Amino acid sequence: MHTRRTHRSTRTRARTAAVLLAASLLATACSAGGASTSAGPEAPRAAGATEASTATLAALPEATPSELTGYYGQKLSWRDCGAPGFQCATVKAPLDYAQPSRGDISLAVARKKATGPGKRLGSLLVNPGGPGGSAIGYLQQYAGIGYPAEVRARYDMVAVDPRGVARSEPVECLAGRRMDAYTATDITPDDERETGELVDAYKEFAEACGADAPKLLRHVSTVEAARDMDVLRAVLGDEKLTYVGASYGTFLGATYAGLFPDRAGRLVLDGAMDPSLPARQLNLEQTEGFETAFQSFAEDCVRQPDCSLGGKGTTPDQVGRNLKAFFEKLDAQPIPTGDADGRELTESLATTGVIAAMYDEAAWQQLREALTSAMKENDGAGLLILSDSYYEREAGGRYSNLMSANAAVNCLDLPPAFTSPDQVREALPAFEKASPVFGEGLAWSSLNCAYWPVRHTGEPHRIEAAGADPIVVVGTTRDPATPYRWAQALAAQLSSAHLLTYEGDGHTAYGRGSACIDSAINTYLLRGTPPQDGKRCS
Repeated sequence: MHTRRTHRSTRTRARTAAVLLAASLLATACSAGGASTSAGPEAPRAAGATEASTATLAALPEATPSELTGYYGQKLSWRDCGAPGFQCATVKAPLDYAQPSRGDISLAVARKKATGPGKRLGSLLVNPGGPGGSAIGYLQQYAGIGYPAEVRARYDMVAVDPRGVARSEPVECLAGRRMDAYTATDITPDDERETGELVDAYKEFAEACGADAPKLLRHVSTVEAARDMDVLRAVLGDEKLTYVGASYGTFLGATYAGLFPDRAGRLVLDGAMDPSLPARQLNLEQTEGFETAFQSFAEDCVRQPDCSLGGKGTTPDQVGRNLKAFFEKLDAQPIPTGDADGRELTESLATTGVIAAMYDEAAWQQLREALTSAMKENDGAGLLILSDSYYEREAGGRYSNLMSANAAVNCLDLPPAFTSPDQVREALPAFEKASPVFGEGLAWSSLNCAYWPVRHTGEPHRIEAAGADPIVVVGTTRDPATPYRWAQALAAQLSSAHLLTYEGDGHTAYGRGSACIDSAINTYLLRGTPPQDGKRCS
């Protein structure tokens, strides 16, 4: 089943089966973790964001509190790890910033030192999104070797897995066959029995998370992760943070800027989120984003000879109706996949596979082939591969902790989108209008945080980061996971933002083939010169 997130996996995986969003199938925003909010002037709102918050994230005091000086003064012990040239270490942070004496949390850090030539510019921290994506995995598999050579020459490339994620004391919920059953649960219930089964699945997942990490679960908020980044900045010896965050990583980076505007250096927020929106609005607008991306795929599909959803003369709307009809057939009767563990392709898994391919237009051919196999040959293997990539499931039923961490952060950062099945039913017309194909499933996927074992600590709010250096906010016009309007909204909130627009498809823009985008961001990272506000690339 879906759980909403924004995440960009390693470039290799993104090119083949782009992992997407899940755990409330997105719903991320700022949590309290020691920060406060205050009333502030209202920025222009994106169309449809009628429920946006006008509260503003308040900066923390510039002076480091005495009880935190030990954390800020620690020394890292680096060791070789992973591929040649990479080093790893561990940094300590307080589990609870409000009460640092109550214990530490260990955070995994990795780096690849600047290769030269040219003067070293400091550390460049990267985050691929999620929440729940492993920043260290992203660094070792893509950023540390795939970022532009001129950037890697001048910066130490650095990543930290946020608290509760991957190597940093990971939250672990369901595993193996239990997780297989969870991901295959019907997310378009037809009656009270199926609704009850869906609610039971959410409850089982939540209870497992609570049993695994009862203390940690209260301290995995985005604000706390942002505070951890400031500890790391100091430990690395950098006066200001230089950072590239994608997808959810933009919310993490914007939160850092809001808390520490005087320490925010060159920040790139690619595939931006709008922190002022409540969970239901976020989920609804993301549903619209997936529909926009699907329409683009459909227009391309009907021009291709291998499009099983419709041939020449078929309209994109008809393509959508054909896909919806296919999903309904799977709802009634799943099809075989040849999976060694005996899994069949359910409606939920097929929907996940299709949505996964919306993240990168390079995956559209793979999706067409998978749909042809499923619809004409009764073979669901191709769609299951796409779905497994989304969930980071390996052969044999081993899952990463992506989905567990994703839910843990999302459900702490914002009040739940819905608190009962009745609320979902009331909202179904709006979600189905936003996306006739995906709306119903994405609405029911937004119910998961209703049963979370710990209460949320965050609320929606604006981030202004008054006094920060120029920040580059990047938006893609047909981004499925982080709709372009979110980049516009975040740029309107941040006092020093420069909006950079990519007119195209796919999730995020940097390193995806636009020389115009890459040149603008590289110039900013290397020289500190941001692109002209409003610059557009294609």
